[in-house]
Amino acid sequence: MSDAVVVGLGAMIGAGIFAALGPAARAAGSWLPAGLALAGAVAYCNAMSSARLAALHPESGGTYVYGRERLGDFWGWLAGWAFVVGKTASCAAMALTVGVYAWPEQAHAVAVAAVVALTAVNCAGVRKSALVTRVIVAAVLAVLAAVVVACLSSDTAGAAPGSAAAGVTPGGVLQAAGLLFFAFAGYARIATLGEEVRDPARTIPRAVPVALGIALAVYAAVALSVLGVLGPGGLAEATAPLADAVAAAGVPWLGPVVRAGAVVAALGSLLALILGISRTTLAMARDGRLPRTLSAVHPRTGVPHHAEMAVGALVAVVAATADLRGAIGFSSFGVLAYYAVANAAAWTLGTPVARITAGCGLLGCAALAFSLPAASVAGGAGTLAAGAVVYALVRSRERRRDTRG
Repeated sequence: MSDAVVVGLGAMIGAGIFAALGPAARAAGSWLPAGLALAGAVAYCNAMSSARLAALHPESGGTYVYGRERLGDFWGWLAGWAFVVGKTASCAAMALTVGVYAWPEQAHAVAVAAVVALTAVNCAGVRKSALVTRVIVAAVLAVLAAVVVACLSSDTAGAAPGSAAAGVTPGGVLQAAGLLFFAFAGYARIATLGEEVRDPARTIPRAVPVALGIALAVYAAVALSVLGVLGPGGLAEATAPLADAVAAAGVPWLGPVVRAGAVVAALGSLLALILGISRTTLAMARDGRLPRTLSAVHPRTGVPHHAEMAVGALVAVVAATADLRGAIGFSSFGVLAYYAVANAAAWTLGTPVARITAGCGLLGCAALAFSLPAASVAGGAGTLAAGAVVYALVRSRERRRDTRG
């Protein structure tokens, strides 16, 4: 089970915690920890629903497959579309995280350069090995531990001015949870390990809560310590909150270490995300749901190079034009829509336990998605509507082709 837990931590402990605390604090103020707990609870329901579905449908494609098999072709398509657009925004957010921590004054230029470089790495067939994942997780955990110790041992801990409780609304806490959901991105990676672990029916349901529990504990420690030093107002305005927190704690020499840790975490996440999106794009192109040219595989490297380059180009455009908070919100909306389909599919399994988890997950996804900033909701809903239109056009073309045949 330990390997499955490490895989889950490798997917979760990354750049999200370096980027999402500021936007979430702007929404929830001193109630930020409540938003974090709610995000973790929704993530748990989603991951358990995905684990149950993965045991029955051990195929590549995740909810794209589960939705198609359990709910119908349209819902599978919509899940795949939501995944691609949501994770594309995640890539942009990761790239922008590299920029704001590495060179804040040129954040967009650095973000675009990072996307171009890692797209080239992926096209060359380079993979992030399990050993590299472990090293990155260990390094990031060490940096986060240093941030917590520096903040809690500082004379300023607990002295930062708080925000008035009257200014916080339930909607603000929900919005913070939706934004912090971004920091749990990748948790359901454990659910896809059905063919890679012994006794998956027993191991995966045990590994999911352990990995999520560890990640939630780490995030809570970081959030509380940073909140204590910067205060809700200072945290809300911070562009690089963890680096700002150690500076405010009187440990300025730790700032470059924190910035380097954020850059390493974000680059590792970005490399894996671009690879994952291109593979989902490849699967959808092979099914005729996206242009067939995206299904091309390089004869030497075995890489879907057309999909890699298309994804990289799209991410670069978003990274050049979006701000970090907008990218996080849009990403969260798309990924929450994706897991809403997963929970709806898990509801059809029929067992009482599965339905309780799936029902809570579905309601949680909907509540968090529609509590996000208005621009994120409008952009996300519009993108899903565009996906539905594309599906209708593709199906119409297929029906005409079948009629002629």
